[in-house]
Amino acid sequence: MLSQRNTTERPLELVIVEDDRRQRELLELLLNGTPGFYCRAAFPDAEALLAELPGLHPGLVLMDIDLGSGRNGVAAVAEIRARRPELPVVMLTVHEDSDYVFAALCAGAVGYLVKGIAPAELLAAVQDAASGGSPMSPQIARRVVQTFHVGPANPLTEREKEVLAQLCAGESYRSIAEALFISGHTVRSHIKNIYEKLHVHTRAEAVVKALKDRLIQ
Repeated sequence: MLSQRNTTERPLELVIVEDDRRQRELLELLLNGTPGFYCRAAFPDAEALLAELPGLHPGLVLMDIDLGSGRNGVAAVAEIRARRPELPVVMLTVHEDSDYVFAALCAGAVGYLVKGIAPAELLAAVQDAASGGSPMSPQIARRVVQTFHVGPANPLTEREKEVLAQLCAGESYRSIAEALFISGHTVRSHIKNIYEKLHVHTRAEAVVKALKDRLIQ
């Protein structure tokens, strides 16, 4: 659910990278027409964004994968993360294939959304990503979870596996607490232990590690 933003707060500034002009304009209209959001810039390809990136300081980048003749969105994510590791990037694409999903996550994307998502859900996902979450469209979250198999040398406890599965599905800390009937403090404690055991520092890194090592079912 999209949380209510205080109108006195600074809006969340986004940059859009989308080669389809109509899609790009619709996204701009949605963001600029919604209190609490602002489209700082919109680009038709990755090269245009990367050229302007030094002068831009958005809170998030919303990125397509297919971007015409230049480098694709996955390659662009890797370059953005190399230059600005603190800048979250969320993919917004038609691709649902696992190869695209995992490539984007491994490149550093913090979220993966499928085009056709309802406007309110898109805004909520963007807000979640800017707050440290890893939003995924439901069909993508299911696909990610379905690829997991228990690995032979899994360092996680059963409860930690449950928490990690929820993280991979893009759930918030509050949702994880409610689903597992534990407190928010306990959720944060489990996540801290998961990060330490997997030698990662972010949710996206934990998801990639879990995918690579098949840590959960």
